[in-house]
Amino acid sequence: MQRMTRQRVAVKELMTQLDDFRSAQDLHDLLRERGETIGLATVYRTVQALAASGLVDVIRLEDENLYRMCQARGHHHHLVCRECGMAVELADSEVETWAKQIAKAHGFIDVDHTLELFGICRECASELPADRRE
Repeated sequence: MQRMTRQRVAVKELMTQLDDFRSAQDLHDLLRERGETIGLATVYRTVQALAASGLVDVIRLEDENLYRMCQARGHHHHLVCRECGMAVELADSEVETWAKQIAKAHGFIDVDHTLELFGICRECASELPADRRE
């Protein structure tokens, strides 16, 4: 990772305080609200470096990347609320078994995968109109 400047330390510290996925723009806005003098490009470079080092999870949502400090080490998946961004880390062996079976059925070896599940969490669902709750 790059040299840990004051700004990069501020990004990392902020991310340790957040439980949900956030865009680099969101992180930048929060840092500015806290009085940090930091450029958006520095935030982008920092989260990308943290992701490359495995300290930060990244998911692609629509047209932007969202970042979150890893809670679990190693390969895992997420269940993410589309409304509030809250995430639950999943380490389900059924997903791993399924991925291996699919790869084998199609003659693939050395397969890697990423799986993110998106939905609406219980708290956000309780605020939806009754006709949108399932």
